[in-house]
Amino acid sequence: MIGSPSRDWLSHRADASPDATALIEAGSGETWTAAELDAAVARTAGQLAALGVGAGDHLGVAAPPRVSTVRLVFAAMRLGAVLVPIGPRLTGREIRRSAETADVTTLVCTAETETAALDGLRGTSVPVAAVDDPADAAVTSLSATEPTPFDAYEWAESDRLALLFTSGTTGSPKAVDLRLGNFLASATASAFRLGLRRDDRWLVTLSLHHAGGLVQIQRLALYGTAVVLRESFDAAGVVADVERHDVTGVSLVPTMLDRLLDAADGTPAFDDSLRAVLLGGAPATEGLIERCRARDVPVFPTYGMTEAASQIATATPAEAFAHPGTVGRPLYGTDLTVRDEDGTRLPRGEAGELVASGPTVAAGYYGDPEATDEAFGPAGLRTGDAGYRDDDGRVWVLNRLDDRIVTGGENVDPGEVAAVLCEHPTVDDAAVVGVPDEEWGERVSALVVAEGVTAVDLREHCRSSLADYKVPREFAFAEALPRTASGTVERPAVRARFED
Repeated sequence: MIGSPSRDWLSHRADASPDATALIEAGSGETWTAAELDAAVARTAGQLAALGVGAGDHLGVAAPPRVSTVRLVFAAMRLGAVLVPIGPRLTGREIRRSAETADVTTLVCTAETETAALDGLRGTSVPVAAVDDPADAAVTSLSATEPTPFDAYEWAESDRLALLFTSGTTGSPKAVDLRLGNFLASATASAFRLGLRRDDRWLVTLSLHHAGGLVQIQRLALYGTAVVLRESFDAAGVVADVERHDVTGVSLVPTMLDRLLDAADGTPAFDDSLRAVLLGGAPATEGLIERCRARDVPVFPTYGMTEAASQIATATPAEAFAHPGTVGRPLYGTDLTVRDEDGTRLPRGEAGELVASGPTVAAGYYGDPEATDEAFGPAGLRTGDAGYRDDDGRVWVLNRLDDRIVTGGENVDPGEVAAVLCEHPTVDDAAVVGVPDEEWGERVSALVVAEGVTAVDLREHCRSSLADYKVPREFAFAEALPRTASGTVERPAVRARFED
């Protein structure tokens, strides 16, 4: 663990190993050493400072995985600003809600997200800046802003480093309050489990508004290793990147890995180059694990949460192949217990709620003491997931205790989708569930009480307010929703409508 206070991690890395390769843009092959990236980040930080961003401010970043986004991640840390990554696929309505939840003071967008950012923040006091040439006069050009001098922030491990959004059961976004110490403990424990080599090159193809993508960017500075950055996932492109850039590790969700194995069929370099495939975001099927075993793909199935700065438990390839379905043992420093509804700790082999504690676990939800009290208790973080630990301590995750849907590695709150559906003038009621799907893990499905409207109409209605992964893939219509005697929607009955 580093001392406290401390400069930002990249400035330390530039001092320690300035000539080490830090970042590679997958498409162009352009490379930055630690010193070169440090200089670029200093300029970005100066430009942000000229716009008034400083220590304690909440910097919203709505951007795809690009080199400019990496610069913003480290520039926020250099200034002492709290990073608030916002999904680049969100609508204006969703961006506004996220900005209000996290008290964003300045938002930086790109050409792809400028329209949604302006739509969402119009009428607010939050200024919008763009890393690309702005299309609207209301947006400030960051690249055209002359940098001003600033004092580099000195960090303590208890300082708030980022607010990352996670879906809950209420339909309102919750901003997870993650401190520098949480990310540092996560990086340390992950290195213990996955191993670390000086020549490691980690391919990042996950969005940087997710913990799984963001932590790999942070770790290039902590570990002194390199990141190969892709703007989007393309299976054939990833296979080529592994060979072209000597990639040794990659973070994927199961859908991505399945496609990757298809694209890499008959490509020996893919099998030989990688030493770690970190697989998370959704449960991995036994069939997928068997495909990895047959191809000698070094898969590390992981169970993690934003509230724990990514990984909680991770299986080694040997564990994954010998015990398909397990997510291995908790990472170093993490205590993972199984508890009943009263919070009593259960013995090995008995299923209950998984509860995590340790230095990676967040302080709570920003500005939401009620949600914090509900999820964070004396025993630790109540994950909302049911599971158990076997006699040898391996962790098995059975199902979620709440109704969240995980589709393609993205969390979707059914209540949020149902609320948008009910805004349509023809819809009287709606229930949204996740239905098992071989490709996506789950697909979003909606049972709707309505007349005179089609699935096409409702899908178009949803697209105006929801990110595309939240839009239902299928609809069914009913005269009334199935409900229990107490009035609660019978979700199994709703789900059954789509499983026949």
